Amino acid sequence: MLKIFIFIYLCAFSLNASSTMLLEKKGAKIASVMCDKEKLHAINFTTIEDAQKKIITQNLCSNLTKKQLLAVATFLSNKQTKTKAPQKITVPKDAKCPICGMFVAKFPKWVATLKTSKNKTLYFDGVKDMMKYYFNHPKEKFSDIFVHDFYTLTPISAKEAFFVIGSNVYGPMGEELIPFSKEEDAKTFFQEHKGKKIIKFDEILEDYLY
Repeated sequence: MLKIFIFIYLCAFSLNASSTMLLEKKGAKIASVMCDKEKLHAINFTTIEDAQKKIITQNLCSNLTKKQLLAVATFLSNKQTKTKAPQKITVPKDAKCPICGMFVAKFPKWVATLKTSKNKTLYFDGVKDMMKYYFNHPKEKFSDIFVHDFYTLTPISAKEAFFVIGSNVYGPMGEELIPFSKEEDAKTFFQEHKGKKIIKFDEILEDYLY
């Protein structure tokens, strides 16, 4: 009986994975024909539902049916998921923060990185300086934006992180946006260190950086 259950489960899982792949491929084709590709790939979102809302509200595609909208959102979500954070961020000894000029390797706990459209990786001594650079270059297409989980020091995607602002914990450049991979960890830190707010990547405002 157990073997039958396992067989049915594996079959269902395989079918689901296969249908998701087909939906993703369909979404890629639709996006290339019916959407503003540059703006579409530049949006920040946390879930497929969130992606669908932004596609609609920002008029990124034209005349999509509900099924087409789901396909495009699935394509974007799977593409984002495939950008996995490295197990460790290795900072060159001579790497300087483009914002403050400090040697980033001296502050491994606070390192944040992003990659430019020219495939150049930039290193920062904190999320705050990284976001200043991000906002200072609005036309640039950044990828591989990584930060460190404050508790585990594990590199994580900045677009999936939870940030605590206004806490009594300071980084190399003073007040910082403290990143966490889990919302519950962010809430614990928020309570223990008198944080003012918990936000996601696309909720970060320039006002929070100064």
